[in-house]
Amino acid sequence: MTAVRRAALLLLAALTLCATAAGPAAATGYRYWSFWERDGARWTYATQGPSTARPADGSVEGFRFAVSEDSADASRPRGTADFGTICGETPAVGGRKRVGLVLDFGTAADAPSGEKPPARRTACAVVSEDATTAEALATVAKPMRYDTNALLCAIGGYPGRGCGEKVTAAPEGTSGSGPSLGLTAGAGVVAVLAAGAFWQARRRKNA
Repeated sequence: MTAVRRAALLLLAALTLCATAAGPAAATGYRYWSFWERDGARWTYATQGPSTARPADGSVEGFRFAVSEDSADASRPRGTADFGTICGETPAVGGRKRVGLVLDFGTAADAPSGEKPPARRTACAVVSEDATTAEALATVAKPMRYDTNALLCAIGGYPGRGCGEKVTAAPEGTSGSGPSLGLTAGAGVVAVLAAGAFWQARRRKNA
């Protein structure tokens, strides 16, 4: 193998090492309240927002605060409470409906800095027959907060600030601090040496 070829292969290896040192890209998610509907024993992501959805009497609706990339990645409300468990002791009232609500404030890992999530809870809202989920929620979970685009930002005062902000998380299995300094520096040194060797080999060939 010629000196030029050896130097070229060394340079290619160095560039590969540099690319490896960069590591996988960090995932980007959003910290927000997701809205769910109970379908039998499972949760399904709601196809409407709480301000337009009008649940029937006997429905169970859920809200979960978490960091997720999109609806496919969103965390479901935890627990197995059904309508009977939530509203079983609330008598039916003529002209009104009962809506079971599951409020899951998420985990400490999903909480904004300096805030602690309240314990998850359930509530039975008794509202007019044409009430929306948002109206039912407002009867049992004040104070609530919305942004200027009507995005639900806080339930029961949580979180105290922020609304759907972007959150960058480290890829699974990494520390979140990026590639190690030693690995990056080492790759850089190899690249410099490889480039020098390649240049010297080219000079000797053309001499």
